[in-house]
Formats: sequence, C-alpha cells, structure tokens
Amino acid sequence: MPSKLDETLQAAGYAKVLVTLADGAATALDDAAQLADSFILPPQAEEMAAAAAEVAHLKALPPTPRLKVYPNLGLALGYVDGVGAAALRASARVHSVDEAPEISLIRPVWSGPAEEGAAAAAETWGLRRIRAPELWARGFTGAGVRVAHLDTGVDGTHPAFGGGAIAAFAEFDWAGNIVPDAPATDSGDHGTHTAATILGRGAGPTGRFGVAPDALLVSAMVIEGGQVIDRILGGMDWAVGQDVRILSMSLGLRGYTSAFQTLIDALRARNVLPVIAVGNEGPNTSRSPGNYANVLSVGAMDSADHVAAFSGSQTFNRIDDPLVPDLVAPGVDVVSRRSGRRLRPHERQLHGHAARRRPRRPAGPGGARRHRHPARTRHPAILRAARYNALRPREPRRSRRRPRPPGPGGGRGRGRRDGR
Repeated sequence: MPSKLDETLQAAGYAKVLVTLADGAATALDDAAQLADSFILPPQAEEMAAAAAEVAHLKALPPTPRLKVYPNLGLALGYVDGVGAAALRASARVHSVDEAPEISLIRPVWSGPAEEGAAAAAETWGLRRIRAPELWARGFTGAGVRVAHLDTGVDGTHPAFGGGAIAAFAEFDWAGNIVPDAPATDSGDHGTHTAATILGRGAGPTGRFGVAPDALLVSAMVIEGGQVIDRILGGMDWAVGQDVRILSMSLGLRGYTSAFQTLIDALRARNVLPVIAVGNEGPNTSRSPGNYANVLSVGAMDSADHVAAFSGSQTFNRIDDPLVPDLVAPGVDVVSRRSGRRLRPHERQLHGHAARRRPRRPAGPGGARRHRHPARTRHPAILRAARYNALRPREPRRSRRRPRPPGPGGGRGRGRRDGR
C-alpha cells in the first residue's frame, strides 16, 4: 500500500518532506549538506517568497533554500520529487522520510471581556481548583524553569510580564525565517492569553492568574499564516536551543495522523516534555499530536468539576496510553490577559458554547479531560505528578443530564489536575 508521501508524489510530482537525520543533531548540518542535491525548489517558489515578503512588509526575502536544517532537532525540511525521495530513503544519513504535516491553532470556542469582579478572590477559580496556592506556599513557583511557548506571540509590553518574565522571544516570518531583533509582540490575542496563564505575574480586578509566576517564558511567534510547518519547526529548534524542558502548544490537526511523530520524538529525545491540547471538537474526537502516547495531552473541565462538553477525548487501539487526554484542568471561563494597550487588560476565554451553559459530561474517578490550552496549568511539580500518574482520584460528580457511558470518548480517564 503506497504511503501518503507516495500518493502526493504521484499526484503532484513533488512533495514537501520532513527528514529525520540518522546521526541526530550533532552532525545535522554536515549530513544535510551532503543531501542537498536530493531536494528541489518547488514550483512557484518565487511567488511564495514574494507573498511572504508582502505580508511581512519587506521589499524582499532571502532566496528560498532547497532545504532547511534544524540542528537542535536533527531534522531537515524541503521539497523533493520522486527521484529525490528515493535517494533520501536509500541514504545511510537518513533515518526516515515523511510528508511534512500541516497544523493549525486550536482556538477557544468563545472569548470575551471578563466581568468586573469575575474572580474577586485573591486567585482565579482555576488556580484554587488545582491548589496552586498550596504549591506556592511550599516554594513551587516555577522559579528557574524555562517554558517554551509556541503560539501567536506575546505582548511584551503587558505588565503581566514585568520583572523579566520573558526570557527570550523570536518571531518567525511567513517563510519560516527568524526576524532579527524582533520585539515581543502578539499577532493576535491567543498567545498573550496562554502565556499569561502559564506565568502571568501580579493581580488585578480578576485576581491572580498565572500558575507558575516565577517561571521564565521562551516564546516564539509561529502561527498563523504562511509556511506553517517551517515556522513551527523554526520555533521548536530555536526553543530547544534555549534550554527549555517544557513546550506548550495549542496546535493540532483534526483526527489522528502519525505525521507529527517525528517532531515529538525529536523533542522527547532532547528531554523536552510536549504539553499539547487534545482539541475542542467534543467526545470521540482528538487532534494530532495531542493524541500521541508520548505527549502530555490535556482537556477541559469547568468550575463544577464537570468535563466540558466540547473537550476532546478518544480511545486508541494501543497498549501505551490508549485513552486521551491524560488529564483535565480548568478550561471554562479561564481568566487571563490579552494583548493590546487599547483593550481591556484582562479577558475571559470560555471554551464552551455559552457563558453559563453547563457541560454535559461528568468527571469520574480519574475522569479524564483537561482544558484545551495546555499552557493553562504549567508547573514542573504538577507535570511530574501528572506524567507519573500521581493524580488524586475523585468521586464522580453527576450532572443534571444523563452521563455518557464509558467507551471511546465516553468520559473516562485518569484524573483531574491537583497540585497537591
């Protein structure tokens, strides 16, 4: 049976491929140089570069290379025809050749301004629910931990990131090239919101909101638009070079595809834990790579400990980690911050269909789904606990509606987030 890459080559005559180099990151540049002749410039390469330059408000971009190398990941990316694909597959310098995947942002179901006094207490409901204050009191504030954040960027002028919270920032243009000396900015609102949930500092009319307020953010603007996989790979490679140990992404492709496994394996081989959203399409659905066995997959719950009706969940025919997501955490009425000095400095994002609609699926003992923004509850101690199944089981809470039965997407899992 032909692979997806073979089908694309047959249909179009060329394909964009992701190459895992056999010798890993240490010799990635040397290996890639030896393989350059196997790659081609794609049709309309000049038009693609011109479009990217126009969007970036530049007169021109550097010439399009035949391949790009990501030495910290041990990967190479470029276009090949049938002859080039065969040469790569036969090379001792190549471990694998796969068609390059495409990926998109997992957006909130709904978002809007936070109500005044929405969290009049010292912390938001989500922080209280995961017992973050207890962790802080024990000294677990994220101090010294560098968290990679691949999103729409982050508003570096926002007071929530004062005191040096942003350790490093990089912007990748539509062609996947790093923009020299780019200031920390957000091309939308999503990135600032997720970043502030990870480590936003201070308080305000909605209370404290950052889970690990002393952690350091390593943020890259990689989405959306342009050559998405080039931008994401550039961000990943850059972030790994910044000595991160956790990588947060609210990105994914609907359904299951093994196309991202190469990326995830490269991260895990470099001791980086990918924390990825499972998706927002409801029961018996999920997104890749959030549904992989070797990521920390997350879904959503509300303030009543009910799994959100929109939160993805799915069972797979595999021995290791057959049920996704791995856990749920606050993902409804999440109060955080948004970019733009003209806008209100806080915003509620609701990952449900209406502001006060009650999600239908109850969370049982180990009841599994976590909020769709993996960045929402990022703390090293919590992550270690989650990854080694050290979650405290809870007695089932019944919603007013009939619970879904167990089975694929039926509301089963391993636990909700608890910081203790």
